Amino acid sequence: MNTEVGKDLEKVKVLLDNGSTVAIPTETVYGLAANGRNPEAISKIYLAKQRPLSNPLILHYKDAKAAFNDVLNVPKNAKILAEKFWPGPLTMLLEKKSLVPDAVTAGKPRVAVRVPAHKTCQQLLQKLSYPVAAPSANIYGRISPTCVDHVKDQLNTRIPYILDGGPCSKGIESTIIGFDQEKIMIYRLGSVTIEDILSSTNAEVFYVESDAQIEKAPITSGMVKHHYAPNTPMFSSEDLNTSLDLSNCGYIGFDMLHPDFPTSNQFLLDETGLIDAAASQLYRAFHIMDAKRFKHLYITWLPDKGIGRSINDRIKRAIQKNKP
Repeated sequence: MNTEVGKDLEKVKVLLDNGSTVAIPTETVYGLAANGRNPEAISKIYLAKQRPLSNPLILHYKDAKAAFNDVLNVPKNAKILAEKFWPGPLTMLLEKKSLVPDAVTAGKPRVAVRVPAHKTCQQLLQKLSYPVAAPSANIYGRISPTCVDHVKDQLNTRIPYILDGGPCSKGIESTIIGFDQEKIMIYRLGSVTIEDILSSTNAEVFYVESDAQIEKAPITSGMVKHHYAPNTPMFSSEDLNTSLDLSNCGYIGFDMLHPDFPTSNQFLLDETGLIDAAASQLYRAFHIMDAKRFKHLYITWLPDKGIGRSINDRIKRAIQKNKP
């Protein structure tokens, strides 16, 4: 049976209450949601996504009070950042209470929590007596979905319902941070930038790079090297050999067309050069260009600052599968 699409919040509540998984909108990407207190329901997320059980999930809450009620201790900087960025695209990794199922955290002692800002998502969370576990609503390792059609392309028949909240405004996943005494550790670059965090606290900020150990047992979501990838082999434009026939190749640029590709084979993230706008279009570009079934896709790097760092992180992970 095909997956139903609609805006019926009461129906979504009943499905979640009864242990089903549904796709829900957030301001970052669409999530695949289940009752965050129900291990059996959580297991259905892993099954539908084909996600390794070693990769933890994020819990989504209606407000900061509810989120912090599920953790053992809240650092001062966590309170400051919650006040600044919640509701919004910031996730915090904190020591969990026992009521948080190990199924959410892959058996690890810390849980990733966030308060999403999307209006429809908030309306749903206000109806529930529990948080929802919700990684991105796509097959594991594939392109994250930023609209209903993206979800349906990958998860049709795997889930009963997609809650339609329109296109996602941010288009890049949440930033995930943790705390080491007075230090803030960034585990995943995302919609809240390093500059945003630095300007909000006096803490030192460190980015945690993935390594072989993290690959086997990720600390939190989005830390594996090969991720967010289209089926079409994707390469950096730096690797482009212009002597090749590019008539069956595609190019994703920032604000300028590439002279060596047919115009019809190109997608510009934002012709005016606005990086925030480019972020909201990144996964849409991946989906559209992947559907054209080019032999190869090439993509340019963006300015490596602000949200540009997060975009470049997603590009790096998307092209990783083509590296030896």
